[in-house]
Amino acid sequence: MEPADATAVPARYRHRTPRFHPDALRKLLINALAATGLTDAGGELLVFSPHDFRRIFVTDAIMNGLPPHIAQVICGHKSLDTTTGYKAIYPAETIEAHRAFIARRRANRPSEEYRTPTEEEWDAFLAHFEKRKVSIGTCGRAFSSPCVHEHACVRYSLLRPEPAQRGRLEEIRDNLVARIAEAEREGWLGEVEGLRVSLAGAEDKLAQMDRRASGGTAIDLGMPRRAAAQSTQAEGTASLTQSLDDQQ
Repeated sequence: MEPADATAVPARYRHRTPRFHPDALRKLLINALAATGLTDAGGELLVFSPHDFRRIFVTDAIMNGLPPHIAQVICGHKSLDTTTGYKAIYPAETIEAHRAFIARRRANRPSEEYRTPTEEEWDAFLAHFEKRKVSIGTCGRAFSSPCVHEHACVRYSLLRPEPAQRGRLEEIRDNLVARIAEAEREGWLGEVEGLRVSLAGAEDKLAQMDRRASGGTAIDLGMPRRAAAQSTQAEGTASLTQSLDDQQ
């Protein structure tokens, strides 16, 4: 397709060789296969389309360790099921290929990262979670990270408030309101700004409690289990057939 204004295209690109049309490529493939005399299991001559190379690439990439979700992004598929059905292997093989990929990644990492922790390191790890428990809830800061809010926990976005401590949190909110009024009355403007930040944090934590209370009860989804080999193969075949239909 030529641009509406040929002068808008840089000179070095105006006389490029035109691209092959898909029909031309398809004819070249058919003629090349006919010359080889290769046949399928039924004795019919093999027939390939340019799109088959895309399927071959996905199959080879996943079987050599490319994570299926990365193949999904490369192919532009909206669903991972399309990608796993897109290749000429079954989901169980996909899982095994991904496990092999993870094993190779681990083999390339420094061995000290997989050593058994010392007693001191294990005690420090457990102590971290014990120290995350505060009066109004549980702090969600990462392991081995300091408290960046200087223990003004009500300001921390990752503090998960405990519903049973709602009364305590309301007292903190009311106290902050009173302190802000006092600071404004006395002209302590430097205090007002910091107290308002804490007040906003307390009100946000109370709003979190309200959202959790109105969110309904939790639903137990159970644990995933691996399907029988026969059903897995049947599902993989059906997914492959649907994918081929979609790509035609």
